[in-house]
Order: sequence, then structure tokens, then C-alpha cells
Amino acid sequence: MIPIKPNNAKTIYSLFYFFTFCIIIGIVRLLYLQITCREQLYLQSEHNFTRLERIPQPRGNITDTDGHIIATNKPIINLFWHGTGRKSLTAHQKNIINQIEKILEKSFTDEAKKKILYAEQFEKQILLINDIDFQKLSLIAEQLGHEPNIIIQSSFKRYYPYSKMASHVIGYLSYQAEPNGRMGLEKLYQDALTGEPEIKKCMVNAIGKSLHEEAFKVGCAGQSLQTTLNLKLQSFAEEIFPYDWSGCMIIMEPTTGALRVVLSRPSFDPSIFLQPISHEEWQHLQEHRPFLNRAFEACYPPASLFKLVVATAALEHNIVSKKTTTMCRGHILYGGRKYHCNIHHGHGKVSFKEAVAFSCNIIFYEIGKRMSIDQIADYAFRFGLGKPTGINFPEKTGLVPTSKWKIQEKGERWWQGETVSAAIGQTYLLATPLQIARMQSSIFTGYLTKPRLLENEPIEKTTLAIKPTTLKFLQKSMRATVEEGTGKRLRDIEDLIIYAKTGTAQISSLQKRMLERNEFLEHAWFSGAFSYKNEKPLIITVLVEHAGGSRAPISIAKKFLIKYRNYMRQMYKQKAEQLIDEHEGQIA
Repeated sequence: MIPIKPNNAKTIYSLFYFFTFCIIIGIVRLLYLQITCREQLYLQSEHNFTRLERIPQPRGNITDTDGHIIATNKPIINLFWHGTGRKSLTAHQKNIINQIEKILEKSFTDEAKKKILYAEQFEKQILLINDIDFQKLSLIAEQLGHEPNIIIQSSFKRYYPYSKMASHVIGYLSYQAEPNGRMGLEKLYQDALTGEPEIKKCMVNAIGKSLHEEAFKVGCAGQSLQTTLNLKLQSFAEEIFPYDWSGCMIIMEPTTGALRVVLSRPSFDPSIFLQPISHEEWQHLQEHRPFLNRAFEACYPPASLFKLVVATAALEHNIVSKKTTTMCRGHILYGGRKYHCNIHHGHGKVSFKEAVAFSCNIIFYEIGKRMSIDQIADYAFRFGLGKPTGINFPEKTGLVPTSKWKIQEKGERWWQGETVSAAIGQTYLLATPLQIARMQSSIFTGYLTKPRLLENEPIEKTTLAIKPTTLKFLQKSMRATVEEGTGKRLRDIEDLIIYAKTGTAQISSLQKRMLERNEFLEHAWFSGAFSYKNEKPLIITVLVEHAGGSRAPISIAKKFLIKYRNYMRQMYKQKAEQLIDEHEGQIA
């Protein structure tokens, strides 16, 4: 037996421990890979030979309050090229492409032909024509339907049957990989409208050729949205509001906050975005700012409509009473300058109610001399001005100035002469048409209601901290506006009880106004309430930009109210005939 030398024994033991350690490390590594990383490695290996294909489902409909469709989907036919694995296009395949070009009466670009070649080489499928018309489809199906490279598939495309109607509420889509809402309800409820896509699992080989397909996840169509809009009333508004005017119109249910009409001009056709548009087309669209929702996102001086707020503040603070009278001589002097009435020769002696009805400025100037801006602002806030309305849409909050606000924003104190101007709705005051409609609603209900655009939204009310007797005075004053005041052009509409307040908002200096250029003309308001016989009242608010006077919004309101009255007469007549038929049927 040969003895092992100590040095050799040490080397052997070292090698033994080293190899044992390596085996242990290898076992631990294998256990880690097989147990801990099993799921991850399985998914990685599966990813090498599987592909998941998303198949979008039909987008949800958007309807009016009665279920009439405003936005939906229509079936379309798409033409695809399906590659067969050849390295290059054969003469026969080139002939197929030439035949398609002749039928379509246009040539494919070099870029498109490169994509066709790529699809042919790697057995991919690419889109040739989207939404092909029926006549051309028939020719392609007849001449090339048997070709393995030609695939005809159906899909869905967004469809707006009423074109521009309520476009600022509905919004529009942009098409990238999939339809994506970019404005309005289409954007706000993108996830709900889209639904869940169907997912298909495809097994592919090393070059991407599909070997097997199976369903991976079942899809579901998007949810439908039922708006509060009334399609009939919306169509009336769209018809009577001139297309070349800028402004907006709102019809609102005061008790529920349901918006039955939301119109903003200029408007746009959401269908134009279903296909790519050029940069030039986009710039042309932007010229008149058609994507601005003037009902919610534009602010204007409230003008004489703000007198309702000032009258409330003055009555509640006992600055004036309902029996107060004043002498209007066309202007007053204050701080060394003249403050004019809307009638330069004056109204003469007028009561407080008549001052509201005829929009006489003089008594409101006097109120502005005796009240602080903060007292007036307090009541403006109570009416919901200067605050969000709570609607589930982007909106501006407007501006109700206070003495603190001016110090913070302008770095100077508030002057009493500014309160005199604020008392007739000028200076820094700003409000959205939606805020005005909500304020008008509160005058007739005694509470502020959150505006709603979806029927399934909850009705939310906030009590108005104003005396009922004061609200009654405002209602009587607005009724007098129609009977004898600035809105008397509406008094001859039979079967309607109408309350109103008009306003003309100065937006430039008198010197610029004298130039009579459109951009210097005043914005004009009409806002009030109306009801047909025993029907629930509705609130109407109309704003026309650069109108120069209240005649324009009053004219729009009158045309709408006449159409509404005629429509309600027809509805009552049909109900009466139906009751007679039912009664005669019971007798028979």
C-alpha cells in the first residue's frame, strides 16, 4: 500500500469539497428554475410560439332620453391581402394588384406595395382598403373572390346619423390602433363604451406563420349610454340657431337638472375624424374654434341677468323694498363720471319690478353705491355663480370678484365705482351659460340642482339660502319682462307661460364700439322659464356672441318656443285621439 502524502491528501480533499459545492449550487439552481421560476419561464417559452390577437367588439350606442340613437355603429367591409409565404410576388399576384387598382381607380403607393410584399413573405395579413363601397366590393368579389391572397372581412365603424347634432356632447373618436374617444361622452366614457375585446390565441412557427388558432377570452360589446337630451327639442334648436352665428343654447329641467338641449355654435361633424385628415384641414377647422363647448367652457359677462342677483341682495339686506320707485333720467353722476341707462333719454318713474322688467340701470347703480362688492358676491355664490355646477363634463367656473380677489390678483383695492358697474353685471364678472341656466332654475324651485347629461345619474339638490318671498318677486319681475318689458316680443305666443330676463354684455370701450366691427359688438343673453299648459316648466338660456343687442337671442328663443308650442299641441291632439279610440273600443 502506497502511503498518501499529506500534500496530496489536502489537494484531493480540496477538489472533493469544490466539486461537492458545485453540485450543491447546481442542484439549488435547478430547484430555483424548476420551482420558483417555473411559471415565468413557461410564459416566456410560450410567448415564443404564441401570439394574442385583440378583436374589438361593437362600441356602445349613445341615445337620447327616449332611446333614439344619436351615435351607433354600422357594418363595413374591409379588403385584406393575405400572404402565402413566397419570397417575392409572382406575375399572377402582381396582376391581382393591378386589377384591384383598376377597380378602385387609384394606385397603391410604393410604401403600400412594400407592405404587401412583407405580408406575402411572412404570411401576414394587411389592410388594403377600409370601408370599401358596395359596387367596388361586388366587382372584386366577382373577379378575385377565389384568390387565396384576397380576404374580405366585415367590421364596425362609428356612425353619427344626425351629423353635427349635439356634437359637443357626443364628442368624436380618433382612430389609431383602435377607436379612442377624444371629446365629449366618447372620451369621458371610453372604457364603458368600448367594452371588452375578444382575444384569440395563435400558435406560430419560427417565421411567424400561423399554425393553430383558438379562443382565449370571450369579448363583450360596449355599454350603451342614455343621455338626458331630447332629440326632438335638440333638432328644433339646431334648426333655428343660425349656422354662421357663434353662441349656445340650453334647455334644462329645473327640478331634475336634466339637460334636454345643449347646442354650441359653431359645431362640427364628428364623422370627419373617422378617417385621417390633413394638417391643412385641421388648421381650417380651428379657425372658428368649433371644438369649444360654449355652453360649459366659455365665460361671458352676465350683463343684466346679474341684476336678478343684485335685486336679491338688495331686498334681503333691506336696501330697497318691492315697492321702491326711482326716477330714471338716462344717467346718474358718481365719482365725476356719468353712468348711463340702456335708454339714454330715461325710463321716467319706474317701480323696482319695472326696473327689472325694462332692464333700467339707474336703481341698480343706486344699489351699487350702497352695498359692498362682498355683499353682492355672497348672493352670487348662493346662486351658484363662480363655482363648478358639478356636471360630469369639463367646465369653467366663471368669476365673481371680491375685494380680497382684487388685492390678490390686481394688487390694488376695490373701488366703490366698480361696485356700481358690477351691479349691472359688468366689470370682472364672468359666468358660463350653464351657470346662468342653473341660477334661473333655482329661482323657480328654491334649490340648486346639479346639471345631468345621463339618465342614470342621481339627482342632486342644494337648498337655496334665499327667502321664498324674494324668489316670488324675481318670478313676477321676469313675468313682467315678457308682458311689458324687454322680452315683450314673446307675449303673443299662445298656450305658453313665459318668464324671461335679457342682457347685453359690453366687451369693448365705447370708442371701439363706435367702429361697429363685429369683434367689438356686445354679447347678448336671453334666459328664463316656460311651460305649456299643465306641463312641467323648462329653463331656456340663449347666448349669442357679438350680437350687438338682445334682439338676436330673443328671436332665437321665440322661434324655438313656437316650435315647442306646436309640437306640444300635436302631442296633446294625438293623446286625445288615442283616448277617444280607446273609449270607443270599450263601448264596442
